[in-house]
Amino acid sequence: MTKATDMTTLTPDVLTELTGQAIELPSWAFGNSGTRFKVFGTPGTPRDPYEKIADAAQVHEYTALAPTVALHIPWDLVNSFDDLRRHAEGLGVKLGTINSNTFQDDDYKFGALTHEDPAIRQKAIDHHFECIDVMNATGSRDLKIWLAEGSNYPGQADLRGRQDRLQESLQTIYARLGDDQRLVLEYKFFEPAFYHTDVPDWGTSYAQVSALGERAKVCLDTGHHAPGTNIEFIVMQLLRLGKLGSFDFNSRFYADDDLIVGAADPFQLFRILFEVVRGGGLNNPDVAFMLDQCHNVEDKIPGQIRSVLNVQEMTARALLVDRDALTAAQKSGDVLAANAVFMDAFYTDVRPALAEWRESRGLAADPMAAYAASGYQQQIAADRVGGVQAGWGA
Repeated sequence: MTKATDMTTLTPDVLTELTGQAIELPSWAFGNSGTRFKVFGTPGTPRDPYEKIADAAQVHEYTALAPTVALHIPWDLVNSFDDLRRHAEGLGVKLGTINSNTFQDDDYKFGALTHEDPAIRQKAIDHHFECIDVMNATGSRDLKIWLAEGSNYPGQADLRGRQDRLQESLQTIYARLGDDQRLVLEYKFFEPAFYHTDVPDWGTSYAQVSALGERAKVCLDTGHHAPGTNIEFIVMQLLRLGKLGSFDFNSRFYADDDLIVGAADPFQLFRILFEVVRGGGLNNPDVAFMLDQCHNVEDKIPGQIRSVLNVQEMTARALLVDRDALTAAQKSGDVLAANAVFMDAFYTDVRPALAEWRESRGLAADPMAAYAASGYQQQIAADRVGGVQAGWGA
């Protein structure tokens, strides 16, 4: 690594690490989404999964950072996933994580995988079986599960019984996975259940997936924590335990805002990525990077471009931390010296070096400007007239 006093350029070792970085895009980020109060439509919004993938491919074209696209079922159901896979590969990207949805049917008002009614639990399990069928057709490795399940009032639900039913349901789903497929369980500390949430934190997710097997991991969404939570500590712990399966990168100010990653607290993103590097999670095939964001007031493709660039920039800064100097300061108890090593790396402006590096690889120095000048946004606004714009539920 470079020294903390000389970090004006990116070393070959750092550039090698950055070359391998890949950040999966969520198909739903290209549809209309936002708050529960109002979702704004925008000209050119995709009307089907094919158009979502075409837009996602634009992000990869200008950044070389986003080679895969995650799908959400049933929002992204198509007649032929073989055809959708070929469509993606023809645009230079591949299909990635398959996300299940057990939070929009009326039957799931009081739970899905945790429901008291065995018939409703089976319906939710069958949905996950359908998702695994999609994985088989697309070549996807990961099934990601997020559950909007819990209760609003004390006494409303049997807390332990719901955990038992959740484990039983997950066991059934896990048993259906292929040998090369994984289950990743996401957590969220509140909303839409306000008294208790069935999977509210990393510890609950860890407990549930640990009982399943080696191919069950935790998904960490950076926006799914109480204010003041030390997220990088959780990253460290899950890496240490070998159970960090994936990230959902986004940013928030108050609750689960799903804003552009790094927008609220870029220093937090830097600290998280330092622990990823420290723990061997960078360019580790067992730790998937993905965005999970909503673009309600900003254009969607530029919002995703900005997001992957933010992750790349903070990764570069994290790689500039002088690990030797940091270790020496930590071992000697020199608090301020250790903190200075961190701050020197964080305050290093790596943007000019990244721009120069992009040009050396045949990419635009400024992907945001290059996309804006391409005319693609204006073209899709003119072409995508008629039909129903994709959004939550479609």
